[in-house]
Amino acid sequence: MPAQERHSTKYPGVYYIIGKHLTKDKEEKIYYIYYRKNGKIVTEKAGRQFQDAMTPAKASNIRTLRIEGKELTNKERRAKIKQEKEAENSRWTIDKLWKEYKDQKHEHKGLKQDENRYTLYLKEPFGEKESKELIQLDIDRLRIKLLKTKSPQTVKHILALLRRIINFGSNKNLCSGLRFRIEMPSVNNTKTEDLSPEQLKALLKVLDNEDNIQVANLMKMALFTGMRRGEMFKLKWKDIDFERGFINIIDPKGGPSQKIPLNESARNLLENHPKSRSAYVFPGRKGKELQDIIKSANSIKDKAGLPKDFRSFHGLRHVYASMLASSGQVDMYTLQKLLTHKSPAMTQRYAHLRDETLKNASSVADNLIKESTAKKKGKVIEIKK
Repeated sequence: MPAQERHSTKYPGVYYIIGKHLTKDKEEKIYYIYYRKNGKIVTEKAGRQFQDAMTPAKASNIRTLRIEGKELTNKERRAKIKQEKEAENSRWTIDKLWKEYKDQKHEHKGLKQDENRYTLYLKEPFGEKESKELIQLDIDRLRIKLLKTKSPQTVKHILALLRRIINFGSNKNLCSGLRFRIEMPSVNNTKTEDLSPEQLKALLKVLDNEDNIQVANLMKMALFTGMRRGEMFKLKWKDIDFERGFINIIDPKGGPSQKIPLNESARNLLENHPKSRSAYVFPGRKGKELQDIIKSANSIKDKAGLPKDFRSFHGLRHVYASMLASSGQVDMYTLQKLLTHKSPAMTQRYAHLRDETLKNASSVADNLIKESTAKKKGKVIEIKK
C-alpha cells in the first residue's frame, strides 16, 4: 500500500495527511508530529481535525511539551495505561474479593442475604479498598452509624460478612488479613417473645378474618409448627407427608434436612390451603419461591394490636416454643428436635419456662403435704378434747 502524501505546515515538526472521517463520508486532516528524543526520531499522531478538533498550532504545542518531557509520548502513555491496568488487576479490593467469594460459595444458604448486606452497607464505604487500606476507625464509624437505625444483631451480621470476606481472601493468599480485631456490637440472644392469652386470641381472630389467605396461613403455620419463615417459603407440597404425618424441612438453618410432626392444626390448615400450579405451598410471583411479605404480616400484627417490637414470624416461633416449654409435658431434648435447633444451647432460652412449671408442680405437692399434715394435727386435737 503506497505511503500517504505528507503535507507540511508552517510549524516545524508538524505535518498532516488526508484521511477518511471515522463516521461520516468525508475527508479530514490527520496531524502528526516528529522530534528527536534520546538520539532517536519519534513520530506520533497528534490528532484528527474533526474528532479531536486538532489544529497545526495545537499539534505544535503537544510537540513542545513532549520534547521538554512535560507530557508522555504516545508509546509511554500506552505503556503507563497497560501498567496501571495490570496493577489494577492485581489489586484484590473488597469488591473483587466479594465477587470471588460469591463464585466459590454460590451454594451457601445465606448468600442472598449476604448479597443484600454487602450491596446496601459494605460496597459504598469499602468496595474500592484493599484489606490493607482498611483502618479500625472506618469500621468503628460504620458500626456506630448502623446502630442508629439497625438492631445490634443486624449490624453484627454486616460486620461479620466483612470479616468473612477478608478472611476468605487471606486464606486464598489473595490479600493480607486485617491488622486489628473488628469490634462487634453486644447482642442479647436470649430475648424470647411471647403473647398473653388475650393477645393470642386477638391475633387468631384477625387471622381468621384476613382476606390475604396466603399471609394468614403462613403466620398460622409459624404458630402451629414453630417453622422458620425461610423454611415455610421453601416448603413444597412434596415435602409434606400427609400419610405418615410429617413435614420434611429441607436444608434448615440448623443443619441437614429434618422432619417435624404434622399436628392436627397444621394438617387442617394445609388440607384447606388453596393450591396452584406451583410446587410451593406458599408461592411467590409467577409460582416461584416467595421472597418477602413483611409488610402484609406487619399489617396483620398491627390490626391485632400486638407490640411494635414483636416479630411477625420469628415471634410466633417463640410463642410456639414457649407454649410447649411451659406446658410441662415436653422436655428440652424434644423441644430442640421440634425447633430443629443444632445444639441444646439454642433451646435453653426456654428452660426457665419449664423450670417455672416444675416449681408450680412442686408447690402443688408441697400444699398437698401441708394440707394432709394440718388435717392430722386437727384429729389429734379432737381426741384430746
